[in-house]
Amino acid sequence: MTLNRRDFVASVGWSFLASAAARADAPKPAAAAGAENFSDWSEVRAQFDLSPEWLHFSQFYIVSHPRPVRAAIERYRRMLDANPFATVEHGMGFAAFLGQQSQDVAFPVRVQQAAAQYLGGRPDEVALTDSTTTGLALIYNGLTFTPGDEILTTTHDHYVHHEAIRLAAERNGASWRRIALYDAPEAAAAEQMVERLRGAIGARTRVVGLTWVHSGTGVKLPMRALTQAVAEANRNRGEHERVLVVLDAVHGFGNQDMPLAGLGVDFAAAGTHKWIFAPRGTGIIWAPEKNWALLRPTIPSFYSSEPFAAWEDGHPPQTPTRAAWVSPGGFKAYEHQWAMAEAFEFHRRIGRARIAARIAALNTQCKDALAAIPRVKVLTPRDAALSAGIICFEVQGRTPEETVQRLLERKVIASTSPYKVTHARLAPSLVNDERQVEAAVRAVREIA
Repeated sequence: MTLNRRDFVASVGWSFLASAAARADAPKPAAAAGAENFSDWSEVRAQFDLSPEWLHFSQFYIVSHPRPVRAAIERYRRMLDANPFATVEHGMGFAAFLGQQSQDVAFPVRVQQAAAQYLGGRPDEVALTDSTTTGLALIYNGLTFTPGDEILTTTHDHYVHHEAIRLAAERNGASWRRIALYDAPEAAAAEQMVERLRGAIGARTRVVGLTWVHSGTGVKLPMRALTQAVAEANRNRGEHERVLVVLDAVHGFGNQDMPLAGLGVDFAAAGTHKWIFAPRGTGIIWAPEKNWALLRPTIPSFYSSEPFAAWEDGHPPQTPTRAAWVSPGGFKAYEHQWAMAEAFEFHRRIGRARIAARIAALNTQCKDALAAIPRVKVLTPRDAALSAGIICFEVQGRTPEETVQRLLERKVIASTSPYKVTHARLAPSLVNDERQVEAAVRAVREIA
């Protein structure tokens, strides 16, 4: 007799096997983990195992895991190493796929709940990915375009945003166009950016692709004003002609007080292994529930029983696409994905408003001090309303690469922006304090 998966699970006693394995070393509720007093910024910095002989001003690139996240990863890893089959079957909620009953919330659902609480939406509006790159590709590839449709974006976006647009446009016979929202980043103005976007939206425009914070200049877009301009353009359009806003949110997600769900966008993608401090190789897509019906899944999902049940019954899923259907399936580094919840809890315990104010204060200190150095030009707007956690600057007479190399020689980790026109970057974050900002600026002064 052939033993299928459903029969196998039943034959070994699913309830006993899965529950015993998953609960033996199950992660503690995030709210109960640790007794740190995060009212003290030094205690927040102490959560990171960063090498102390360096000044780390590129934490936005890829994260150092804070202590609660490291602990969660290790707990999940021990569970997986002790009993990988039962842990994955139970933790992913596969018991529901097989008609089994479980009182436990699947670990990905816990992540969706934590993410939704942080971004201001609902758990069923969150898809789990592994990066901003993956999220943008799933969005643009999942949208339906027809020949003649246009995707409008800006000259300031990253390679992965432009490439996701290009691939989708070429596949569907659509066109795409880039505009500059500003000319000189240091002189960027909200009113100008809104007017340029408003004037660029055409009759065939179906999507506007934007980036919350530009990693090449440090400019933060006035998102609410821009999405309002798109809403005005949609006022006299039919539902199928409506312009959608797709947002690369990664460099604002985790350092701004504005909830992502409050920006007025239709879809947002963000890696969470940057400002959110979630495990490396994790990310999310968020969209209002009604918008998920506009996407076609690209990769088969393991996060919903409906596509699986439809496959078993020999037909496509009958209901509109849901967020979980867009979460890519396949086996994952589950200990990383499941520990995302602890990163959102880490932010909650510190406080969104406190984090935003702290990063703004450190960045203002850094920008003002850099601007006071002869031969140094700060390119990121000084106005905190138009900047976030990334500061781009130039040292007269030195290439950005030379500037970064000289800073490395002084134990300051800076970076260059990955664009044709590149700049040196410093990004003060929660891992830094005022004295470290002073030291980094002093190093720039020596170079200049």
